[in-house]
Amino acid sequence: MGFDVTIANGIGEIVVNFPPVNALDSAQWNEFPEVVRNTGKNPNVRVVLIRAEGKGFCAGVDIKEMQKHPERITLLNRGNFLTFKAVRDCEVPVVTAVHKFVIGGGIGVTGASDVIIASDDAFFSLPEIDRGAMGGASHLSRMLPLHKVRALFFTGGNLSAQEAYRLGAIEKIVPRETLRDEAMAFAAIIAGKSRKALVIAKEALNGIEGRDVDTDYRFEQGFTLEMYMHPDSQHSRDAFVQDKKAAKF
Repeated sequence: MGFDVTIANGIGEIVVNFPPVNALDSAQWNEFPEVVRNTGKNPNVRVVLIRAEGKGFCAGVDIKEMQKHPERITLLNRGNFLTFKAVRDCEVPVVTAVHKFVIGGGIGVTGASDVIIASDDAFFSLPEIDRGAMGGASHLSRMLPLHKVRALFFTGGNLSAQEAYRLGAIEKIVPRETLRDEAMAFAAIIAGKSRKALVIAKEALNGIEGRDVDTDYRFEQGFTLEMYMHPDSQHSRDAFVQDKKAAKF
């Protein structure tokens, strides 16, 4: 259980394994960035592949921790920010291989990555509006058009892998049982390139993006903190922890 790293044939594979749903607590989110940075700067790595074991790719943050320890919100915020930044700033390209649910913080990881390979049962969601939180739209906006992002954010709805593929967010949809093999095969193509060329290309592509995702996400987090301080936030978390449903207002 934890972050398992394997390096072979130019591919640094990071496996997220926090059963049952990979909902990371504040300490784990703060550990994640170092794992990504250390893997990416390894001279034997030319591409990083992030995938997960368990029921889904990532259920985001540990809502139960936030309900019990609301004072940890700033620690959690920092861990989220540093994780997503580490993925985007990774020296080499990052491929994410996602299955089933990609929720909240899972959106941050995939949205910050360079390429997404998804299983045919995958879906993406930002349920923050129903969890008493904010955040995530900055990275979802790297994947999807503005109005689709807003529709998903305001409703807390889900986006299927098939629709995400249609909108250009996903490189490839594959059967669940072949996800790792397909992702490794794609990563192997990148791993066959010059590391120096990939490092330069990653820096160049990040530099020509039309927006500063890291600054935008920090801006969002200010509203996350404001929301967490409102009574509606605690009410939303209580409802989720008690019966897994959205609170009524």
